[in-house]
Amino acid sequence: MIIEKLFEEKKPVISFEIFPPKKEAELENIDETLKTLAKLHPDFISVTFGAGGNGAKNCTVELAKKIKDNYGIEPLVHLTCISHSKEEIREILQQMERADLRNVLALRGDVNPNVPVKDDFKYASELVAFIKEQGDFHISGACYPEVHLEAPDEVTDIRNLRKKVDAGAGHLVSQLFFDNNVFYDFLSKVRIAGIDVPVEAGIMPVTNKAQIKRMVTMCGAVLPDKFERILEKYGENKEALFDAGMVYAVNQIVELISHGADGIHIFTMNNPIVAGRICDGIKNLI
Repeated sequence: MIIEKLFEEKKPVISFEIFPPKKEAELENIDETLKTLAKLHPDFISVTFGAGGNGAKNCTVELAKKIKDNYGIEPLVHLTCISHSKEEIREILQQMERADLRNVLALRGDVNPNVPVKDDFKYASELVAFIKEQGDFHISGACYPEVHLEAPDEVTDIRNLRKKVDAGAGHLVSQLFFDNNVFYDFLSKVRIAGIDVPVEAGIMPVTNKAQIKRMVTMCGAVLPDKFERILEKYGENKEALFDAGMVYAVNQIVELISHGADGIHIFTMNNPIVAGRICDGIKNLI
């Protein structure tokens, strides 16, 4: 299945993101999460790329293969390049080919102080172009409704996104955001810039105050006043914040779908309860 082709067949596309366990020995434990996600019938599941050594890389491909072979769901394999050489990237792509995995989310990746940066790739657009040369892969990319933290301005960021699409990215997944108007404004601008590929809205259900504060610091997302009020009122009450976070995420998704969003990509944090609650809230809309 070619993920970008899904958007020609249905709208909205609904997908989930999971991450490989930190320890390979824990890989079997993720089956409970996958069993729950499979019951929700997502159009695809993306698997984040483990930072660090060979074990983490192999675990990403192994988990993606498990999703495809054991659950019949198409995986989207994240692949980051900032700390890898062309030969290392080529090796991972060969692992994917052997596992019959063809859908790749090409990312530059975050700088990790514990992992040296290499010089072969500077931008995700370079990785996209390189993957296109390696075989029959179908490439997705990331986009940033509130501008990439390292971009000097919005215009430059959208120009760089156009380079990524021109290099071969046929589908985009957005970074998380909490104000739908930000996404609508971003989408209008990328369409004006001639970027016409499907753009999925990335939604992060909030279940933990400290976690979300850390996440927005890392990605540059802005918390709207109404969301800040939720954190202020329920931030110290774990159960209440979980319920409020689910309601907020469902309301975001309902509005996005009513506005004709191409798709919704839900960051599950490997929590099947989160995915289940969200899907239950929108089951009659999709």
